[in-house]
Amino acid sequence: QVQVVESGGGLVQAGGSLRLSCTTAGLTFGVRGMGWFRQASGKDREGVSCIDSSGRSTYYADSVKGRFTISRDSAKNTLYLQMNSLKPEDTAMYYCALTRTTGGCPAEPFSRGGYAYWGQGTQVTVAS
Repeated sequence: QVQVVESGGGLVQAGGSLRLSCTTAGLTFGVRGMGWFRQASGKDREGVSCIDSSGRSTYYADSVKGRFTISRDSAKNTLYLQMNSLKPEDTAMYYCALTRTTGGCPAEPFSRGGYAYWGQGTQVTVAS
C-alpha cells in the first residue's frame, strides 16, 4: 500500500518561511517524479512545483518562482518544499504527489492527471 504523508505546515507571518516535507512508503522513492500542489479555500487545486526522479530538473509555477525551492533526498525518501518570502495568497492546503510513470515530471507538470498518488495535505496559513 502506497503511503504519502506531508508535514511542516503551520501559521507564519507574511515574509516568513516554512519548509514542507513529504515522506513516502510502499513504492521505490527514487524512480518517480514528485510534485507539490496547493488548494486554497474555494479554489481549484493548482500545481506549484515538480522535480524529476534524479532531482536535476525542476519546474515552478510563476506565482512561486524565485521564492520556493523543491528538493528531494533519496536516502531519506523525503521530498521538500522550502517556501520563503511567504505571502497571504500562499495560504492553502499543500499536497504532495507522485507521478503516474517513472522518470521525469509529466509533460504538463502542473496537471493533476499526471500524478497517481497523493497525500492528505498540510495546511499553510500566512498572516498579513
